[in-house]
Formats: sequence, structure tokens, C-alpha cells
Amino acid sequence: MRVAVTGAFGYSGRYIARRLLDAGRTVVTLTNSLKRDNLFGGKVQAFPFNFDQPERLAESLRGIDAVINTYWVRFDHRLFTHYQAVANTKILFKAAKDAGVPRIVHVSITNPDIHSDLPYFRGKAELESALASLGVSYCILRPTVLFGKEDVLINNIAWSLRHLPVFGVFGKGEYKLQPIYVDDLAAAAVEKISGDRNEVVNAIGPETFTYRELVETVQRSLGLKRHVVSVPPELGYWACRVLGLLVRDVIITRQEIRGLMEGRLCVDAPPLGLTKLTEWIDRHKDTLGRHYTSEMARRVDRFSEYRSN
Repeated sequence: MRVAVTGAFGYSGRYIARRLLDAGRTVVTLTNSLKRDNLFGGKVQAFPFNFDQPERLAESLRGIDAVINTYWVRFDHRLFTHYQAVANTKILFKAAKDAGVPRIVHVSITNPDIHSDLPYFRGKAELESALASLGVSYCILRPTVLFGKEDVLINNIAWSLRHLPVFGVFGKGEYKLQPIYVDDLAAAAVEKISGDRNEVVNAIGPETFTYRELVETVQRSLGLKRHVVSVPPELGYWACRVLGLLVRDVIITRQEIRGLMEGRLCVDAPPLGLTKLTEWIDRHKDTLGRHYTSEMARRVDRFSEYRSN
């Protein structure tokens, strides 16, 4: 079985590719980072996305039995936008169909909403609709927050707790998250390439936290004593903007704060993942948060390998 994974040199894509190889599959990747070190040596052949040349993109997918798509952007920037990511993903879907790919596994998000004015959740809903109408067998996985050695959110919460005397949560911090271990998501993606049933699966972990509980859990595991305080969302946003200038990153956007506070990262569904964040943090507490992980650096630097935390 030949499987194409988008972003196999990135975060979730590398876990998916590794599981596919372990299962004896032939793996290719579509990537914007052709010059980044190939973690898999000659085992994974890399092709450019070629969004501007759909016929070449389709040609790179000929003979592929399934596509697992993780391609997306976290926020709008002058170098990339949600609008662009939606348009590119639709090109990818059509190229896969034109190439005769019989199955697509697509990574979305919990609570996508075509009527939302939040471009992340609206864009994900638009893509789910496009995939459902494509005429190709599909599975849509809807994760919330991913955690793992290359993680951004959990690591940077730990970094902030290590370096700042006070940690602010937006509002009361009572909105909930259900983090899933990145390798659990990868296992589900690999499982779903088989079969032809169209389905949508909420990909959540076995533990549910309020945002305040999540921060306090990290704090306890690291053995730190910090003040966790409630701040008005706008004040919290501007504090993150100032800190972002120091670390040269976009720490969080207004839209992401709203998505959190609207409870979009929590669903009433059975867990898909088995790995508990609390146990994972305890195993990695000595290294977690030792270094800041920059989302912008990953987007701009297409050469360096993702660093493990």
C-alpha cells in the first residue's frame, strides 16, 4: 500500500509517516520543506506541493492508495493565510481525485463552523464540506490540542511558568480542552486509511481540563510555585504581543483566544487517544519548557529539523 502524507518532516506528519513505515507501507510526502533534513533517509520520497501546478501535484499522487492530510496554518500572516490554506487544500483534494486516489484521511478540528467569523474554524468547516462532496472515500479526524515532544502549546506554557513570576489566563480560565497525544492521532490516521466508509471522528484525549487546570497541572508537575491569575482577554492578548516581540513569535491571536473561550476545543464524545497528558508531562518534566518553541520560526525556517522539547 502506497500512502502520501503531507508534512512528514513537520510535527504530526512525522509521527504518521513513522507509523506507516513500521506497518510496512510505502510512504511519500508532499512538503514545502524539501531542503529540511529527511528524518527517514531514503524511506520517504519527498515532492513539492505544487499548488500552482495542479497537474504536477496530481502526477505525484498517481499510484497512491491513500492521502493523509495534515496541511494547515495556525493563524493569518503576511506570508500565509487561512484563505490561502483553504484554497490550497481544495487543490490538493481535487488533485488526489484526478490522480485516482481512492481514500483521503483529513485532519480537521473540533467544532468546525461554517457560520463562524473565526477563520480557523470556518475554514476547517469549508474543507470538510469540500471533502464530503468530492466523491472520494474519506475519514475526517477532529483533534483539539496536540501534545508531544515537538509540541508548541504545552511546551510554551511550561516555558512561561519557568521564566515568569505570574501566569495569566484569559478571563476565569474555565473553558475546556481535551488534549490528544500526537502519536495517538497518528495511530488513528493510519488505521483509517483502510476501508471505504465515510466518517467523522472526534479525536480527543482521555482527560479534560479547564485552561486554568491545564496550567496548574503543568505547574505542579514541574514543581514550580507561580501565581496563576485571571486577566481580561484584551489585556492578556497585549501582554502576549509584548512577550511575542521578545521571542519573535506570534504567541496567540485574538481569534485563538475567542476560540478557546467559546469552548471550541471540547466536545461530548468518547476519547480516541489513550495517552494521558498528566502522565506524559510527568515523564518529560525535566526537559519540558526548557526552550521556547517558535511557531513562526518553524514556518519561516524550511531547513532546520523540528526540535524536541
